[in-house]
Amino acid sequence: MRGLGIREWLESQGHEYIVTDDKEGLDSVLEKHIPDLHVLISTPFHPAYVTAERIKKAKNLELLLTAGIGSDHIDLNAAAAAGLTVAEVTGSNTVSVAEDELMRILILTRNFVPGYHQAITGEWNVAGIAHRAYDLEGKTVGTVGAGRIGKLLLQRLKPFNVNLLYHDRLKIEPELEKELGATYEEDLDEMLPKCDIIVINTPLTDKTRGLFDKNRIAKLKKGVLIVNNARGAIMDTQAVADACSSGHIAGYSGDVWFPQPAPKDHPWRYMPNHAMTPHISGTTIDAQLRYAAGVKDMLERHFKGEDFPEQNYIVKQGELASQYR
Repeated sequence: MRGLGIREWLESQGHEYIVTDDKEGLDSVLEKHIPDLHVLISTPFHPAYVTAERIKKAKNLELLLTAGIGSDHIDLNAAAAAGLTVAEVTGSNTVSVAEDELMRILILTRNFVPGYHQAITGEWNVAGIAHRAYDLEGKTVGTVGAGRIGKLLLQRLKPFNVNLLYHDRLKIEPELEKELGATYEEDLDEMLPKCDIIVINTPLTDKTRGLFDKNRIAKLKKGVLIVNNARGAIMDTQAVADACSSGHIAGYSGDVWFPQPAPKDHPWRYMPNHAMTPHISGTTIDAQLRYAAGVKDMLERHFKGEDFPEQNYIVKQGELASQYR
């Protein structure tokens, strides 16, 4: 959906609407327009990195909107200091991402990717796939983060008869926790070694950047599977590649990289036992319709001087949302 399908509406209101993929460098289209911008809309999938330097140049900027979920491509502290509003379309692609995570868990558990490669290269070596393929039932799955996406994933995993663990700042409501059959783990480092499969569902913040470094990965169960559709920078890139090469991580899948788009020589492209894709988990047609509608709604409210739904704010009146503090 090019330009979120809102060009005609915006131009009919007398606004100028510029859509570009040229976002990096001093000669980029975005850089040339920064001094004139009133509103900047970006996506987490191919983000426009909004640095403190860019915010300083953007003398007319009022609003930064994320068409999707996750605003870590913006220097949020600089945005708060400059009095800017930052908002995203909360909930727009939670179902899409949770479904994608479940798919990746099964792809890794069943060793699907080598089987697919055999099909397209004319091979037929069942033993070559089966020696690393397992049932999901009976495994211990832990999610690091149990917000909107984490809860949806836990709900979808329950019918597989797995042992569900979760770590978060906050406990899930007792009734839902009981319904899910999930166990709260207050200490992340106590939870992780128990897990056969780890799913990352926490936002990228100063506290979670590089959370999975060489030392923490070394403490994981040998042969662990990891799914990360949250943010690539939560992982130490080289530490993940090394652990996949040694077999300590038996499989790694996700759609998030650092930086994005991932350069052609990014180590995750070439490490063994991965099932990586570009950042696609939240870009289903259904999700695109939801976040396009959400962006239009917030623009309408902005032009009228009205507040957004409270859960959409990431920075409001100089304050960061709790998950980014």
